[in-house]
Amino acid sequence: MDNFIEQIKTFSKRVEKLQNSISTEEATKTSVIMPFFQILGYDIFNPEEFTPEFVADVGIKKGEKVDYAIMSDGKPVILIEAKSINEKLHKHDSQLFRYFGTTSAKFAILTNGLIYRFYTDLEEQNKMDAAPFLEFNILDLKDSSIHELAKFKKNSFDLEKIFNTASELKYLNKLKKFFNEQLETPSDEFVKFMIGQIYNGVKTKNTIDKFEPIIKKAFKQFINEMVNDKLNAALKSTNDEDTPQEAELSTDVQNIEEEKNEPKIETSEEEVEGYAITKFLLMDIVDDDRIGYRDNLSYFNILLDNNIRKWICRLGFNQSQKYIQFNDEDRSFVNIDKVTDISLHKDKLVEVAKKFI
Repeated sequence: MDNFIEQIKTFSKRVEKLQNSISTEEATKTSVIMPFFQILGYDIFNPEEFTPEFVADVGIKKGEKVDYAIMSDGKPVILIEAKSINEKLHKHDSQLFRYFGTTSAKFAILTNGLIYRFYTDLEEQNKMDAAPFLEFNILDLKDSSIHELAKFKKNSFDLEKIFNTASELKYLNKLKKFFNEQLETPSDEFVKFMIGQIYNGVKTKNTIDKFEPIIKKAFKQFINEMVNDKLNAALKSTNDEDTPQEAELSTDVQNIEEEKNEPKIETSEEEVEGYAITKFLLMDIVDDDRIGYRDNLSYFNILLDNNIRKWICRLGFNQSQKYIQFNDEDRSFVNIDKVTDISLHKDKLVEVAKKFI
C-alpha cells in the first residue's frame, strides 16, 4: 500500500507538470489516462486485459464503442470513457450511460485525466446511477480517495466487495459535501434545525439571519479546537517519549537561553492553523507524522523529526506584524497579513524541508 501511495502521488506531480502541454483527447489518453491504469497494475498493452475501442452495441445502433474496457475472463468489468483534459465533465456522459446497460460491466469510469468519476448501479440494476459513488481530482488527492482507489488495483480487485461498499461510500461523500457546504454557507433549513437545538423562540427570518454567522463561527471554532486538542495530545505524547539526553541533543543554545526564565507559553489558534497549513503544503515530500512543532514566547517553530536543529520555518504571530522566517542560508523572512498567506510560500517551504529529508 505504501508503494502505491508513493506511486500515485508521484504521478499526480507528473500530471500537474504535463497538463498545460496536453491539448487533445488522444494526447490525454496516452499521456495521462493509460499511465494511470498502468499504476493500478493493468497491462495497458494487452487487449485481452485492457481493450481499447470496446464495442458496446446499443439497441439498433451497432458499432458503438467505449474508449476502454478492463476485461476479466473475456468479459468487461469496468468501462472507461475518456475526454480531453481541457473538456469539462458533464453530470454523467450519455454515451457511458448507454454503454453500461448493454454490457456485463458493474463499474464505469468517466475521466478527463484530472477528474475521475466512478459509477455503478446502486439504484436500479443494470442502469448506471446518475451520481458517482467516488470522485476525485488527481491533482488534489485525499488519503481517503487513495484508500478507495487502491481497491481497484488489479491484484486486489474484488467486484462484490467494492460493490457492497459503494453504497456507503456514495452517501458518505454526499454527507461530506453537505457538511462542507453548510460550513461555508449554511442553508435556512440547516440554520433552523440548529436553532431548534438551542433556542425556544419563534424561528423568524430575522432570527435565522441573526444565528447564521453564529453557527458558522461555532462550526469553525469547534473544528479548530478539536484539531488543537489532537495536536497538543500528539505533542505531549512525543515529549513524554523523549529522554533527558535526547531532549538535550535536540535543543540548540538559542532555545535554552529563551526558556530559562520564560513565563508559561500558550499556543494560539493562529499558530496551530499555521502548523496545519504547513503540514498540508509539505505532504507531498514528507510524511506528516515527521513534522512537529515547538512553541516558545517569541515565535513558533515548525520542525522535522522533533529535532530543533531541523526547523523548517518559524512563525511570528505574537506581534502586530505577522511573519515567516525560513531556515535557509540567509535565515530570510517575509511579512504576511494573515495565516493563510503561508500557502503563498510553498516553494520556499519545500526547498528548506528537502535539506533535512
